[in-house]
Amino acid sequence: MNQGKRAVVTGATSGIGEAIARRLAAEGMTVVMVGRSDERLNAARRRVTAAVPGAEVKLERTDLSLLGDVRALAERLAADVVPDIVISNAATIAGIRDRTPEGIQPTLATNHLAPYLLMRSLIEPIGQRPARFIVVGASPTGLTRVPVDLTDLDCATGRGLGIAPSFKPFVAYGRTKNMNAMFVYALARRLTNTRITVNGAHPGIIKGTGLDQNIGGTLRLLNLLSKPFLSGPDTGADTPAWLATAPEVDGVTGKFFVRRKQVPTAPHTTDVARCDQLWDESARLVGLTPALSTRNSGRG
Repeated sequence: MNQGKRAVVTGATSGIGEAIARRLAAEGMTVVMVGRSDERLNAARRRVTAAVPGAEVKLERTDLSLLGDVRALAERLAADVVPDIVISNAATIAGIRDRTPEGIQPTLATNHLAPYLLMRSLIEPIGQRPARFIVVGASPTGLTRVPVDLTDLDCATGRGLGIAPSFKPFVAYGRTKNMNAMFVYALARRLTNTRITVNGAHPGIIKGTGLDQNIGGTLRLLNLLSKPFLSGPDTGADTPAWLATAPEVDGVTGKFFVRRKQVPTAPHTTDVARCDQLWDESARLVGLTPALSTRNSGRG
């Protein structure tokens, strides 16, 4: 069923992303692995092809914190064989005051604006072909208490991030993960009249993701203490890879899954007005109009 399909996986040089890529390659797909470093991409490809002899793996070096890089990636993907599956897995935790060369806070750029721009840019090239978009999010239960501040997406004010400096970047990260769920719902509604499905997935609390490289203080200590009890990347890859391949979710869209089960997310992530406000502001930040640029979209 999946033989010959093409899948794009971001954040594919290690951890969950690499495990997803390996699973999809084992299904007979051509896998496009996206990462920031040529060295890490080549090393990850060697590991995938060693595990799956004969796997067809292509590499795309892209810094997903840079919108210019994301646009260029979308153009290259559209000019080649259009993907059947796009899995947004890349994520980072950066300092609240950090800014990319484009002036955007890196956590917001990488975790939310990159998948927003990439997936929107691929809708028109995909057209009426069937395709699956999967956004790797985070725990719906754990994120209930960190609603997105729609007037402060990049957390520039520091409002609501708490007192402890070491926790603030993690709270900002949590907000972007709530944005992921809101984006899934908003995009799914806008694609009602297409054959593209959009779903979110929580991979679980997984070690080996690399996110702990940019956290410090008490949070780093807690992370180190918990590592021996966490599951590995293969466990984290299960639900996203299942959403990409399983026949039982064909046509299912606008849902969020944990351990292959559909679960609700917080009311502040499902509120249509809030989702639309995030959609419109995200469009402004990436330089798009709110309406989808496709003849095949549903709600504009």
